[in-house]
Amino acid sequence: MSNEAYKPGLDGVVAGECAIARAQEGQLLYRGYEIEDLAAHASFEEVAYLLLYGELPNRVQLETLESELFIVRPLAPELVQTLRLIPKEVPAMDVLRSMVSMAGHFDPVTGSDSEALQRRSLWLLAQVAGIIAARNRLLQGQEPLAPKPGLSHAAQILYQSHGVEPDPEAAKLLDLTLILYAEHEFNASTFTARVICSTKSDMVSSVVGAIGALKGPLHGGANENVTRMLTRFSTAAEALEWIQGAVARKENVAGFGHRVYKNGDHRAPILERKARPLAAAKGADELMAIYDVIRDVMGNEKKLYPNLDYPSGLTYYLLGIPIDLYTPIFAAARVSGWCAHFIEQQANNRLYRPLSLYTGPEQRTLTPLGGRSD
Repeated sequence: MSNEAYKPGLDGVVAGECAIARAQEGQLLYRGYEIEDLAAHASFEEVAYLLLYGELPNRVQLETLESELFIVRPLAPELVQTLRLIPKEVPAMDVLRSMVSMAGHFDPVTGSDSEALQRRSLWLLAQVAGIIAARNRLLQGQEPLAPKPGLSHAAQILYQSHGVEPDPEAAKLLDLTLILYAEHEFNASTFTARVICSTKSDMVSSVVGAIGALKGPLHGGANENVTRMLTRFSTAAEALEWIQGAVARKENVAGFGHRVYKNGDHRAPILERKARPLAAAKGADELMAIYDVIRDVMGNEKKLYPNLDYPSGLTYYLLGIPIDLYTPIFAAARVSGWCAHFIEQQANNRLYRPLSLYTGPEQRTLTPLGGRSD
């Protein structure tokens, strides 16, 4: 193998064909639809249907999907009992990884044809959301709640987490974040899911592997760090002094830069526009000013622009979501994309088996144990 063929991190390497999404500078498409149009005119349930079935649903198809999601939302009693046994200090992503694996033992769907895989995807979508909400309730010393009829997927997450039916605007804003996080072609967690699928393993194993990849701070968790950063400061002036120093010291700043989008992640302004009215309604004008000053300095001095995690950290904080749940909610959205990729990979499978560039010693002669020096 020549050194010229080596691309660290597979940077720029085309690893497969994909009809689900295209992420490139200036544009993100889900099945051919621009993310801006989906964010403006579709619900997360419509987007999940699009990713899993290939087309946007009509009204009857959407109602059927919503009904099927509601049916498979309840967690098996064994899962809830296990959640009670997990120590409180265990991070939420660790809990989610373990519980999705356990949920696989109670998978109600049989078979592995395309229809079965689509139904299993809906079950996983519902179970991931339910696990996140139940864990949050138990941490608060409260009992998990049964799903409530008539709520959207986003509203259901908020209701089962907090115990009160959410404000429609809050549910709509969470729904928007789920749409924006739902899919992003061959990112690290999705590629992990496809590699596992390529061995002819099962969908639950692929999703568990994807959760493990998302748990890594180089892939998920940036929105958590954004919130920790923004809430460190009392005033925009304080934030300005810090960010100017951070730029001078060449520190990494959470929520900026992207492997694909060098001129800015176009999902970020979609969410930022919706987060501003929420900040105003909650009297968080100073927090918004802190957000703006860090963003402006990074753009003007470093030519680095917000990725989706920057406004999403702000949004989740304003919605009162515990920081430890930010990345699990990312997973609750991305599971729709992971499952869509599993279905696509299985339909035209080839085992992933890349080469490596050997950097070890050249061939050596083995000396028997008795002849080796002490």
